[in-house]
Amino acid sequence: MESNERNPNDQAQISNKAPNLKSKNYDLIERTAKFGENIIDFCKTLPRDDINRPLISQLIRSGTSQGANYMEADAAVSKKDFENKIGLCRKESKESMHWLRMIARANQNRKEDCRRL
Repeated sequence: MESNERNPNDQAQISNKAPNLKSKNYDLIERTAKFGENIIDFCKTLPRDDINRPLISQLIRSGTSQGANYMEADAAVSKKDFENKIGLCRKESKESMHWLRMIARANQNRKEDCRRL
C-alpha cells in the first residue's frame, strides 16, 4: 500500500476538516458562517414586494441556520447527537437551494447571483 492510500481498516474520525486534499483546510464553521453572511447581504439587495418578502424571510432562516446547526454538531456530546445536527444542516442546505431557486424565478435579473450563492 502506498503512503497516500488509506487503510480501509482505519477508523474514520469525525472532524470538520477534509482529509489531506492538497493540504486544503475545509473549516465548515467559517464556511457556513460566511454563507449565512452572503445570504444576508444578498437579501438586502432584493426589492421588497409581495412576492419577495416571504421568499426572503424563508431564505434568511434556512441560510443562516446552517451555521448554527453546524456549530451545535461540532459540539455534539455523542455520535447520535452529531449525526442528528449534521442531518439538520443538510436539510437546511437543501431548503436554501429551494428558496434561491424561487427567488431566481421571481427576480429573473438576479438568477446568476442566486446560482453563485
